[in-house]
Amino acid sequence: MSQLPTTSQVVIVGGGVMGASTAYHLAKRGCKDVVLLEKQPFYGAGATGKCAGGIRYQFSTAINIQLSLLSLPMLDRFEEELGQNIGLRQDGYLFLLTHEADIAKFQHNVALQHSLGVETEWLDGDEVRRRVPLLAAADVLAATFYAKDGLADPNSVVMGYIAAARRLGVRTFTDLPVTAIQVEGGRIAGVRTPAGSIACDAVVNAAGPWSAPLSETAGVPLPVVPVRRQMLTTTPIPALPADFPFIIDFAQSLYFHREGEGLLTGQSNPHEQPGFDESVDLAWEMVHMENALRRLPLLETAGRAAHWAGLYEVTPDAHPIIGAVPEVEGYYLVAGFSGHGFMHGPGAGLLMAEIILDGQATTLDISCLDYARFAAGRLIQEYNVV
Repeated sequence: MSQLPTTSQVVIVGGGVMGASTAYHLAKRGCKDVVLLEKQPFYGAGATGKCAGGIRYQFSTAINIQLSLLSLPMLDRFEEELGQNIGLRQDGYLFLLTHEADIAKFQHNVALQHSLGVETEWLDGDEVRRRVPLLAAADVLAATFYAKDGLADPNSVVMGYIAAARRLGVRTFTDLPVTAIQVEGGRIAGVRTPAGSIACDAVVNAAGPWSAPLSETAGVPLPVVPVRRQMLTTTPIPALPADFPFIIDFAQSLYFHREGEGLLTGQSNPHEQPGFDESVDLAWEMVHMENALRRLPLLETAGRAAHWAGLYEVTPDAHPIIGAVPEVEGYYLVAGFSGHGFMHGPGAGLLMAEIILDGQATTLDISCLDYARFAAGRLIQEYNVV
């Protein structure tokens, strides 16, 4: 490891997609006195590296759709801009609706998406059964589909940003946790690590599920809680068609997408309690697989290749916090993405660079995502959470 500097203009805590994107976009703007600190041995090994890799426009709030409209085209241009292939695939997301109670809400969501230029399709149950005959879909009432939704490789995105940020002069370190954010006289003074302290003017908390305990060291409570989510991949399934979409059984929070020659599948446990446990819950895996087999009987032909668990970083309204903390000058937050962080990481890093360097985000108005909204009761509820 190279020598840890004793001073820096900006210190970014967290080497996942948020921290890496912020570092790159700061350096691209000319702010190169930046240090990025990651506590894991590898960048993107936390929440980013354990996510399903999905990218979508289909959300229920204008701000989340707008974040996708900013972020996902940046992924389209990623290889051209940064020279890194990210395995981008536009297989489309297919949201299956099996409860009458969801129909009106999703019709409203589709109308909102259309108003913002996202041409989501509304499908009836017969059309779903025709398009994806492998599904056991007799109970499907309707569905939504958008062909530009899809997948990208989280590790490639993170490493593309890290490599580009380094080329521009950003100093990055792994195996180096931040044990405290130092505040003096109501402003950022620096950060403390086991290898020493770094004096700085600004700190960006991009620590994902670990952002709240880190923020406590600065005297700023965050309404971000870690919640375990787990998934698995299968052995090859030769009968799986090449155009198999990313399928979400919305009522069950159950999903499937192609992964290599097999499938990746997961299901959110509605009874999961907040915590930092990242072990696989085998009892829930059995529940998940029973539900998955009922929805996609073809899974009977496959074995389990791998399984793992990771953490969502959940806020009370399932929207992120992006911006400055008024109570501590020089303290910035980009956290709480509630399972949607990977896809919004490119745009979030760009916006954070604008906030730090220009005093506000200019590419997109994200004032509704400020830290103060929780105390003020200005919550914005996202319905399309998986």
